[in-house]
Amino acid sequence: MRRVVVTGLGMVSPVGNDTRSAWEAVLNGKSGIDRITRFDSSNSPVQIAGEVRNFNAEDCIPKKEIKKMDLFIQYGMSASLQALQDAGIEITEDFAEDVGVAIGTGMGGLPAILKNYQALMDKGPDRVSPFFIPMTISNLAAGQVAIHTGAKGPNLAPVTACASGSHAIGEAYRMIQRGEAEVMIAGGTEAVITPLAIAGFDAMRALSRFNENPEGASRPFDLERDGFILGEGAGILILEEKERARRRGARIYAELIGYGATCDAFHLSSPNPSGEGAARAMKAALKEGSSRNGIKIKYINAHGTGTPAGDAIETRAIREVFGSDCDGLMVSATKSMTGHLLGASGGVEAVFTVLAIKEGRVPPTINYRNPDPECNLDYVPNTARSAKVETALSNSFGFGGTNACLFFHQV
Repeated sequence: MRRVVVTGLGMVSPVGNDTRSAWEAVLNGKSGIDRITRFDSSNSPVQIAGEVRNFNAEDCIPKKEIKKMDLFIQYGMSASLQALQDAGIEITEDFAEDVGVAIGTGMGGLPAILKNYQALMDKGPDRVSPFFIPMTISNLAAGQVAIHTGAKGPNLAPVTACASGSHAIGEAYRMIQRGEAEVMIAGGTEAVITPLAIAGFDAMRALSRFNENPEGASRPFDLERDGFILGEGAGILILEEKERARRRGARIYAELIGYGATCDAFHLSSPNPSGEGAARAMKAALKEGSSRNGIKIKYINAHGTGTPAGDAIETRAIREVFGSDCDGLMVSATKSMTGHLLGASGGVEAVFTVLAIKEGRVPPTINYRNPDPECNLDYVPNTARSAKVETALSNSFGFGGTNACLFFHQV
């Protein structure tokens, strides 16, 4: 199998609309969660979210094209173009067929669906946008990125709920390993902060209602956690065949050396209480990577959403996989600052994981005040930590029991 490295990073998020500002924000423990401004939430039990702020699509997308893209596509475009620039890659005709795109999303263009449905109900079918379908279908983030960059290689859009971004990165990794592409633009994007999404997740009792303190509401692994906070944004990695990256003198952030994908086959939304599905995903990624390197994991960017059951189950899974090695393991949940970006979360958290390796700085889990006996790991509480991080995992788990784990290594 060919080796795969990360040569570019891009991000749009509640804590910053580029990689550097977002990274510095999480290292400083800055929350991007606040009261909802996108719509009037005064009659909702949930009035907080992790909104992207000060995003200007015209900075990266021709004005006439913006109306063809719902917000999740715009975020994906921005993060992808940032990542390509960061990698120093311009896609030219002579190697366009060797560059692919894999961008996952959990829910696609929900805002455009709601807007066009309302237009249909209020004013009739003539008022539905001719761009309604390409604005909303899930593969058009990857499709639009390919159209605007000229990437003619494999093009796919995993839709696996909150594991979508990680699955996109993992499948892109496999394509480069197999020689189906030399470069892949890979990650996740999401933008569904709408009254319907808030109401739907709240009806499942999945969301925090800690409206009185938005910045303190996302409390992964804390005893008083009461649900996740809906976020939005995009996180994109440029994956590249290692020798190609070295030949062109690229800056290499880290190497992706393992990928695990499993299913609980248990419940619509709840993970298996034993954590066995999550554990198998981590074991699969570790088996692939460790077979070559014989190394131990130093850091895990946890799925860590802040739900009472989910965090305890992930802790259980980590303890099953690592046993006594948990004593030297750092685990943090950056969702404590970004909120839960659903299908984008795996992409954003992979960026943070890669930067932890590259820079030797581990982001904290903020709002960790009250230890939970069921969550008994080192969660890097409240303050970032300087540490040599040679190896790291990034976990993503989604509704339907789908699990993904990415294993990164220092180069």
